[in-house]
Amino acid sequence: MSDKKSKAQILVVDDNKITCEVIQRNLASEGYRVFLAHNVEDAAAVLSRQDIDLLITDYKMPRLTGLDMIQYARDHFQDLGIIMLTGYGSIKGAVSALKQGADEYITKPFTDKELMDTVAKCIKRYQERRIDPGMLYSDTWSRFGIIGQSEKMQHLFAAIKKAGENDATVLIQGESGTGKELVARAIHYSHKTRSVYPFIPFNCPGVPPALFESELFGHVKGAFTGATQDSKGFFRAAENGGLFLDEISELPYELQGKLLRVLQEKEYTRVGETRQNKADVRIMAATNQKLEDLVEKGLFRQDLFFRINVITIDIPPLRDRGEDILLLAKHFIVKYAKQLGKNEPKLTQNAIAALENYAWPGNVRELENLIHRNLIMNDTQYMDSAAFPAAMKNTISRENTVTLSLSEMTRKYVREVLAHTGGNKAKALQILKIDRKTLLKKL
Repeated sequence: MSDKKSKAQILVVDDNKITCEVIQRNLASEGYRVFLAHNVEDAAAVLSRQDIDLLITDYKMPRLTGLDMIQYARDHFQDLGIIMLTGYGSIKGAVSALKQGADEYITKPFTDKELMDTVAKCIKRYQERRIDPGMLYSDTWSRFGIIGQSEKMQHLFAAIKKAGENDATVLIQGESGTGKELVARAIHYSHKTRSVYPFIPFNCPGVPPALFESELFGHVKGAFTGATQDSKGFFRAAENGGLFLDEISELPYELQGKLLRVLQEKEYTRVGETRQNKADVRIMAATNQKLEDLVEKGLFRQDLFFRINVITIDIPPLRDRGEDILLLAKHFIVKYAKQLGKNEPKLTQNAIAALENYAWPGNVRELENLIHRNLIMNDTQYMDSAAFPAAMKNTISRENTVTLSLSEMTRKYVREVLAHTGGNKAKALQILKIDRKTLLKKL
């Protein structure tokens, strides 16, 4: 949809005709096309003949309720956005609605701003549901093998492109799990000539110091005990291509000088051999630590730091990548559902909130493991935060709240606590440290 407000079609279901008309008037003033229904049967008829983007349904209705409406919609229209309307005394019903497949709920009475903001959020989510993440970002995915649309990732893609245009050494910095090797591969395969030659990763801390020279530069037969045959080493394996030195900050100090000499002279000698070998290799190094700090502490050679730090690329942590979190989650859901032969579960609103608000200390690797584990253990059609680790349920929202008034912020926080406790007011009162009368007043 190029213009969501002029094209989005919304169905409002409420047995109260006045409520329906008020919502219709407000939404129509923003350019949405609105259809009305006063019961589930009429709503089902509208859904069958109209291409509805968003369903707004009341919770309490005679005979068939809002929960029945949600169940019908989810059974027949998988890509439909759903908002539940509920009175302040029906928080438990709202939580049930979220678990059953609603995207959002609004507590009556609500302001025009609350309605419009929630509708806009759901319409955006609806648009994203209809697009395969791999297709949406096919350009960056096909060029770099990396998914991302956030502003910080666009800066990263630009840096990868620049680094791929030359042979300068590259230092890739980022927390564990951010995808430093993916970035190194992207740089290598962006190079116009080296991309046809091997990309070889070398895990610096994974090699015992006694074997470092042998592994990196190779050795000849009989050079030391156990050397029963020649070994070409990683530099030779990466000839004309790229050598990725992962976690270079973990390289013992006494070995850093040997690596420096090779980078300076562009030559190396195999263990047990005197002949020099040319090192026509593009070097990329990665670290999850600040090398400047290690240099100051005397743990990392300054000359080696200068040698590898010609181009520096910083990978943003997942918690700073905004919309990329859900994009990646959907990507991993598609990936592992296909791998496991399962249907792709839908994320509940609670799951989405948990994913967006969590700090992700393990970054993309942690997110991938979480999705993989849940798909293995979960056989339902929804993925809910109830199955997430406890730490994810107790994180503070990353949403920017500085533009909210104090009353709006209070209302938002109270609702989040109630959602967290599953509508249990007694538990909510313990967390909020207020009495029941005050809670009802704030609601």
